[in-house]
Amino acid sequence: MTTLHETLAPAAGAPVPAAGAARQVWRRLRGRPSALTAAGILVLLVLLAVAAPLLAAIEGQDPNTYHDALVDSARGGVPVGSFGGVSGDHWLGVEPGTGRDLFVRLLYGARISLLVAVGATLVQVAVGVAVGLAAGLGNRYVDGFLSRTTDVMVALPMLVLGIALTAVVPADFPRPLLLILIIGVLGWGGTSRIVRAQTLSLKRLDFVAAARLSGHRPWRVARRELLPSLAAPVITYAAILLPSNIVVEASLSFLGVGVKPPTPSWGQMLSSAQTWFRADPMYVLLPAGLLFVTVLAFTVLGDAVRTALDPREASRLRVGTRKESRKESRKESRKESRKEKV
Repeated sequence: MTTLHETLAPAAGAPVPAAGAARQVWRRLRGRPSALTAAGILVLLVLLAVAAPLLAAIEGQDPNTYHDALVDSARGGVPVGSFGGVSGDHWLGVEPGTGRDLFVRLLYGARISLLVAVGATLVQVAVGVAVGLAAGLGNRYVDGFLSRTTDVMVALPMLVLGIALTAVVPADFPRPLLLILIIGVLGWGGTSRIVRAQTLSLKRLDFVAAARLSGHRPWRVARRELLPSLAAPVITYAAILLPSNIVVEASLSFLGVGVKPPTPSWGQMLSSAQTWFRADPMYVLLPAGLLFVTVLAFTVLGDAVRTALDPREASRLRVGTRKESRKESRKESRKESRKEKV
């Protein structure tokens, strides 16, 4: 059975995505409308998150100001008006119970989710590449020790350990940084396995063997010969890690051990929305919808990047396309021959 690591890893000695290869990858991505749509959604989301202070100023609101007059205290704090209190001053309504502007809190929540996901992914890639290279280039004792350590890290339940670690860290420690460190340090095992497997394959090739026989140090061989060839599988796996990290951050915040109030977070908003989903469905649908669309867009784009960077996958697609075109041409020729007979 083909494993995830085998699927992600390109053939040993595959060409490095340099300038010409990057254009080729871009051409493959342009040929997939789903990838372009996902990329457009993610670019828009990033722009909105970066411009959150500007958009908040344009709307005239901020994420932490309470508006008691906009909630009905007689009904337990349900927003006044339709669709959760949507108005010219509050474009997506207000938060039940507090009256805080929902549009601005969603934008600032996007900043937290993207910051934690990207930061944790960078930590996972950095640690995983270093450990995988050390295991692949080291002797059998180093390889055995690092491989067993990687197996332990992969087997650890990240969510349970994340809850335990966030509970014991002092409250004044920056929460987004804490989430980045916890998710990154606990989640590098998959990257390490991919890098080790590819390093073991690549170091048997002539250009790597020649560099090693020339007397170059292992880390110079890794930097000059191995890292360029490892770029494709590492980038592909990083694209898959991003949506997973967004879900982990939202899960920790949902359970109350992630980002602490008043800092907004999508998971935190979903946690507090449990008691309001009947009275104010918009308060549930908006953060849940944004989380779903973001994860889906990252997943679709990650799959497209994997296909574009994997030469074996690209060749399979080309073969399939040729077969389909041949079938279509045969059908057209049969139709033409039937018309001529008639």
